Amino acid sequence: MDLEKRPQPPEQTHPEPQPTGMRASDADRDRTADILREALAEGRLTAEEHGERIDGVYRAKTMGELEPLVSDLPAAGGAARPTVTPEPVPSRPSDGVVPPVADENLVAVFSASVRKGRWRVSRRMHAYAIFGSVEIDLSEAIFEQRQIVIRAISVFGNVEIRVPENVSLRGNGTGVLGNFEVDMLDSAERDAPVVFVDGFAVLGNIEAKAKRGKLVRDLHKHLRKHLGH
Repeated sequence: MDLEKRPQPPEQTHPEPQPTGMRASDADRDRTADILREALAEGRLTAEEHGERIDGVYRAKTMGELEPLVSDLPAAGGAARPTVTPEPVPSRPSDGVVPPVADENLVAVFSASVRKGRWRVSRRMHAYAIFGSVEIDLSEAIFEQRQIVIRAISVFGNVEIRVPENVSLRGNGTGVLGNFEVDMLDSAERDAPVVFVDGFAVLGNIEAKAKRGKLVRDLHKHLRKHLGH
């Protein structure tokens, strides 16, 4: 007697990870809403929690904004939910993208030089602090390039660089009886600008890090306009 063949479960496929900065489609929002709807029906979420998360779903513009709304929930129908992974950030500028000559120089000799507020960031900036101080604050700046280089030189001086939290930050420099410190930062947004800081400090200080709580609004708006997208 032949044994009845049991139907085999369909082979599971796992969706490719999606970059956090990718724009979310209406279908992406609907899939996220389905996960929340099932979680409410199963008692995983309260009605209040469900309402708050649904509001977030339809306000979300990127996949990275959708992911936290369902990161603690199973996917709809038991399917594997796609994970979101950021794209790698380059450790150095691409060849030919940033010019070797500075577009802007900030010089402080026994004085102070400050660049902050709403301003357009140059592709390459040079900062010289000789017995003085230079402050470069990009937290409210307009980025029209994806790669920015800041070369800092400090001799008995101080160079302080602050960037918003939604760009990436890289550094490569030297301190000679001084301090060269760059707190690396990886943006969660796809194609976010990268700020590269290099240079050296002789009996001086160079410091670059994120300005906590500061995000550039419409980060990609000016990039798309400038690059013709």
